[in-house]
Amino acid sequence: MTAVSPLDAASSLRVSGAGPARGSLHVPGDKSISHRAVLMAAMAHGPSLITGLSRGQDVTHTLRAIEHFGVVVTDAGDGRMRVEGPIRHEPDAVLDHGNAGTGIRLTAGVCAGLDGLSVLTGDQYLRRRPMERIAAPLRMMGAAVDGRERGNLAPLVIRGGSLQGITYAPKEASAQVKSALLLAGLSAKGKTTVEEVHPTRRHTEEMLTEFGARVNVDGRRVTVEPGELAGTDIAVPGDPSQAAFWAVAALLADEGEIVVEDLYPGFGRSDFVGVLERMGADIDFDLSTGTLTVRSSRLRAVELTAEDIPGIVDEVPVLAMAAAVAEGTTVISGAGDLRAKESDRIASTAAMLREFGVQVAETADGMVIEGGARLRPARVDSHGDHRIAMTAAVAGACAAGGTTVIEGWDSVATSYPRFAEDLMRLTGTAAEAVA
Repeated sequence: MTAVSPLDAASSLRVSGAGPARGSLHVPGDKSISHRAVLMAAMAHGPSLITGLSRGQDVTHTLRAIEHFGVVVTDAGDGRMRVEGPIRHEPDAVLDHGNAGTGIRLTAGVCAGLDGLSVLTGDQYLRRRPMERIAAPLRMMGAAVDGRERGNLAPLVIRGGSLQGITYAPKEASAQVKSALLLAGLSAKGKTTVEEVHPTRRHTEEMLTEFGARVNVDGRRVTVEPGELAGTDIAVPGDPSQAAFWAVAALLADEGEIVVEDLYPGFGRSDFVGVLERMGADIDFDLSTGTLTVRSSRLRAVELTAEDIPGIVDEVPVLAMAAAVAEGTTVISGAGDLRAKESDRIASTAAMLREFGVQVAETADGMVIEGGARLRPARVDSHGDHRIAMTAAVAGACAAGGTTVIEGWDSVATSYPRFAEDLMRLTGTAAEAVA
């Protein structure tokens, strides 16, 4: 995995710039796909070779977790990881998932299907995030799941095995809940079906098929049959949610043109491109090559509702920053689930916007953003949320007349090590660690 640079480890980062935004780059491997690739390779019989894994700390935690199941992980060089499954025994230590909500929830699904005891935990931020949404259906399948607040908060304790397939309809649109149940369903007696309220990203369905599972997708209804996985080779493409920061950087700059290459073009991961198109952005995503091209543009306000949110759940903070400079008033609703991310992402996004001089009002499930702002240098608390920190860095690089300071910058290493270096290269921004 990529080494942590001094800027990655900085508790606070100082950014000053407001120059043009130009250049091309590759972003880290897709984090959502990386977690799934590692876990499925661990469950599979035989070796799997994974290329292009996310180099952030979140996926590193998942790699370390599967080693506690007796799975052999080897660095094969040139950015490749060799994983030799299947899982051989219950974990021999507590599984620490750091800040990774995807990691802990999907691993819980794996543990539910395992005849043994598993304990899963994470950092101070992860231990605040709700787990009942996976605990309840896993209990319905036959697993014993406990934890703080009766299983709603980590550490989680799971006694797995002897599962029964179920049909389950989550109240919220959540790819993590769906994925946890599908992974558990591989070890269940009978089929497991998830009926979604809105379609969510299909990484798990696509990858289960690559590993040889029997999966059927019928609209919002996904079914997996029990069975073993077979080792295979997986190439992880670039993460579209990371590309969104560079798209908005190009749009906010007076002169901007940024190209991001080799992105994942699959279902539910490039919806932010459509949102920016609705806002009037000069943006193009070539699905055949995974190449995203964005040029500085004059933006207009947009209305985002519950139907939009599943496809942009990771990009709301940076899209809100784009809305801050757009003409008109942007309304975001149906995003209540964002209050249970790495931070209360509605509150932390609104607080960040205000620091940059934007007029914004929170609602229970979203926010109302008055556009037309001229961004000013700010001091932003990321609340340990990497997406708030990276959004603030992009805005700081485009805010003229001073210096922006982002507190909690070290959270960025969970998903995008060397983000600050890419920011400096593309925007000419000066970035330095703050003691």
